[in-house]
Amino acid sequence: MSLSGPRILVVEDERAISEPLAKLLAREGFEATVAGTVADALAEFAAHPPELILLDLNLPDGDGRDVAREIRHSSGVPIIMLTARGTETDRIVGLEIGADDYVVKPFSSAEVIARIRAVLRRSEAPSADQGEPVGETVVVGEMRIDPATHRAFLSDNELDLSLKEFDLLYELARNAGNVVSRDELMTRVWDENWFGSTKTLDVHIGWLRRKLADDANKPYWIETVRGVGFRFAGGDGSADS
Repeated sequence: MSLSGPRILVVEDERAISEPLAKLLAREGFEATVAGTVADALAEFAAHPPELILLDLNLPDGDGRDVAREIRHSSGVPIIMLTARGTETDRIVGLEIGADDYVVKPFSSAEVIARIRAVLRRSEAPSADQGEPVGETVVVGEMRIDPATHRAFLSDNELDLSLKEFDLLYELARNAGNVVSRDELMTRVWDENWFGSTKTLDVHIGWLRRKLADDANKPYWIETVRGVGFRFAGGDGSADS
């Protein structure tokens, strides 16, 4: 992170929003950079990778979701979407393409700063200088998950996982055979200060199931226990949807 605070890329073409937002971020100790188009956002991201992105959906040369998709090909940087589309469907679509949270316009200064801090806190992996222990490697069948390197392997093939996907997989696998409740997973993976809908858990479970299944005819590793939570079944279970 930069000396002046976490770098935040604000992707917003409306100056009436982007300029006050950049000033707010500066007052709160962040370093803010503004991009008003898809092209500028991708160029700025490549030149100066931020610690977090505030991403508007409506941009003059494309859709903010295009920015998220492109960035997610190479980076797990936290993304908070800024959207006037407040329906549950719109929010889930944002989560499905890799957003970590969303803020519905109009939003208050306190809300957006709280969400930024919460997402940054969730995205920080434990480190030795923080005095936080790193868990042990988990092996379940052909699955091997190493929290020290944030890498997971299935049949010696490395899985392409985002930070949240990895954390969720690790929590389920280290409790293999046991049911982990939805509340426990939200607290352990997202933390107790999560502002958004728990639908994000279902979205991430869906992503994991697709990545852990070799094809549509093979069983998933993750079972749904209706009304309770999820069980890591070691690849020999069946999943309810």
